[in-house]
Amino acid sequence: MNGKFLDGKTAVVTGGSRGLGRAMALALGGAGARLALVGRDQEKLAETQALAKDAGVESEIYICDVREESQVSKLEQEVKQRFGNVHILINNAGTAVRKNLVDFSMDEWRTVIDTNLTGVFLASRAFVPHMRANKWGRIINITSIMARVGSAGRAAYCATKSGVLAITKSMALEHVGEGINVVAISPGFYATDLTAPLRADAEKNAGIMDAVPAHRWGEPKEIGDIALFLCSDGASFITGTDILSDGGWVAQ
Repeated sequence: MNGKFLDGKTAVVTGGSRGLGRAMALALGGAGARLALVGRDQEKLAETQALAKDAGVESEIYICDVREESQVSKLEQEVKQRFGNVHILINNAGTAVRKNLVDFSMDEWRTVIDTNLTGVFLASRAFVPHMRANKWGRIINITSIMARVGSAGRAAYCATKSGVLAITKSMALEHVGEGINVVAISPGFYATDLTAPLRADAEKNAGIMDAVPAHRWGEPKEIGDIALFLCSDGASFITGTDILSDGGWVAQ
């Protein structure tokens, strides 16, 4: 791949303030993309922007709750005014509540559903018209290994991630003739801020490593590299599926 093959293209990254979102944003920026960094944490978004600036990447911060239709609509308008049409959308914003289903409150249920699933709908609906106008686009939805398997205490999360994978397949078929590819990435256990408590607990960390055939945590840069590949010409025939990056966990 040409080092700057995304020159002139704009990428919107939700949940771009940390972890996998930050890694994907910086990977695309390194290939020349301009970045619209979206999230709710101003301080963490500023950290990502500083890293982008150090790498010579043009970026802008947008505070947006992807659960809210009005805020996503405002985001679309502001990004278009700043950068023009968007070429790449990474739907990465997500959350989880760990408890048994019968113990969920309606507010907790709606928080998980609206963030992980409705957010993908709203952002995709907002930016697909940009890609149609460009006659080129990439939508990358971050799912999870939990899109394929169940897990006690994570019913809402599993439901949303399965839903995102289903949306990925349907959208891919809706836009396959328009130069727009829609692909999901399904990460396994990755070393991010959110998993830091698990990694710090020797017993829990050992249990997870025993369950992962590769016997290690994934590094966020690896997800960034996958996202970068999916935006390249080499991935132009890949749409409507997910890329598992889990060290062999689901293969067992």
